[in-house]
Amino acid sequence: MTTLSIRINDLLAHELEAVAKDAERPKSYIVQKAIEAYLDDYADLQIALDRLRDPGDTVVSSNDMRQSLGL
Repeated sequence: MTTLSIRINDLLAHELEAVAKDAERPKSYIVQKAIEAYLDDYADLQIALDRLRDPGDTVVSSNDMRQSLGL
């Protein structure tokens, strides 16, 4: 496990303290979960952007999608 030191503003520190207290978890746990969620979202965004930029990836219109779903 790696130790990471960060600086955050006072408001964010108070919010983190409140969430950690409410969740009955250490602040480090809350920060780790937040970083994991951010990295997952970032990876999803990169995949979406790669697909959007891929000229070989077929674009389906909303009308075609509705029709294929029988809506």
